[in-house]
Amino acid sequence: MDHVDFITQQWGKERPDLDVTAMGVIGRVARLYLAYQREMHKTFAEFGLNAAKFDVLATLRRSGAPYTLSPGELLKATMVASGTMTNRIDRLEADGLVKREVNPQDSRSFLVGLTEEGFALIDRAVTAHVQTQTRLLAGLNAAEAEALTTLLSKAQAAADQSDTKAPG
Repeated sequence: MDHVDFITQQWGKERPDLDVTAMGVIGRVARLYLAYQREMHKTFAEFGLNAAKFDVLATLRRSGAPYTLSPGELLKATMVASGTMTNRIDRLEADGLVKREVNPQDSRSFLVGLTEEGFALIDRAVTAHVQTQTRLLAGLNAAEAEALTTLLSKAQAAADQSDTKAPG
């Protein structure tokens, strides 16, 4: 019995009229998320990064050569607020990991690109990150990991659909 079982069993005794199945699923997903985050943050820290910096560098790296995006493209790919992105870019630029360049197609705007140091760092960090994620799923065989991916995708779609139907 894990902590989530303990909680749902308590509710079962106190409120047998409630079906707490969803509470069990969501509770486990939340606890799993926190456990995964703890381990991934340790990996980021090994490279002098936090999740926010890793996110920007990884977004630039996976965008392909020339590893450059506009701030708007970065915003869309990372889903953070404009001021937050500016702050992230400023910090990464101060660290020498990204550079701002005038956009050759629109001199009123700029592009953000990886420096050589940023490219080398994110390549090392993403390798370690994938290794950490693989280790975190080591308790599942390939079929189980695929089934979990399918179920989580289905649950995410249902939650997204529910969100669009929410009153307000």
